[in-house]
Amino acid sequence: MIKHYKEAFEKIPEERKERILEVGIEEFSSKGYENANINVIARNAGISIGLMYKYFSTKEDLFFTCISRGMSILEDALKEIMASRDKLLIKAEKLIRATCVLSRKNMNYIRLYNEITSEKDGARAVMLAKEIESHTSRIYITSIAQALAGGDVRQDLDPRLFAFFLDNLLTTLQFSFSCEYYKERLKIYTGVDTDAMNDDEIVNQLLKFIESAFTFEKRTSDLTEEKI
Repeated sequence: MIKHYKEAFEKIPEERKERILEVGIEEFSSKGYENANINVIARNAGISIGLMYKYFSTKEDLFFTCISRGMSILEDALKEIMASRDKLLIKAEKLIRATCVLSRKNMNYIRLYNEITSEKDGARAVMLAKEIESHTSRIYITSIAQALAGGDVRQDLDPRLFAFFLDNLLTTLQFSFSCEYYKERLKIYTGVDTDAMNDDEIVNQLLKFIESAFTFEKRTSDLTEEKI
């Protein structure tokens, strides 16, 4: 992502950086961008507001830096999995399992991501989408295209659309571990709280769904006959 902080922020100890960004992520994820207060963030991080503005020119700069910090954790895991030489379905299994683990461990990051998906400022929403989604989408598209070229998946799929659908599934799964609406939604469908659900069951069931999408290729003639 584009750097939104000042050079002074790069020079401070890593522990202080982590504290500022953790507090910022909590404030933005719980209150949204408009209602988040940079004075509150500075106070809770244990620094003066003057020092905060020495690190970030605006609240928006701090907001984007918090987003970058949160997304980098998830993206690092994604890159490691997708860069492997595993078959695509093996990668999918690892992605699902990593999503379960990281979503529980980094709930505030996921809540922040959920918050920005409802961003009301059109220009900022476009900027956020480009900065957050562009690199991730390339990783998925490249990996699916390679699997297609290697004959590992059905030959009638569109790598771009499949990447979009796969990411949507994993994004919803992320929200189901940390966002109250999605947690309740999962409970309504399954009758089980997210906290009580076994990760292996989630992995196995979602992998079956993804596997059928990647491997089951129905002939056009079959579909035509069904409509008659």
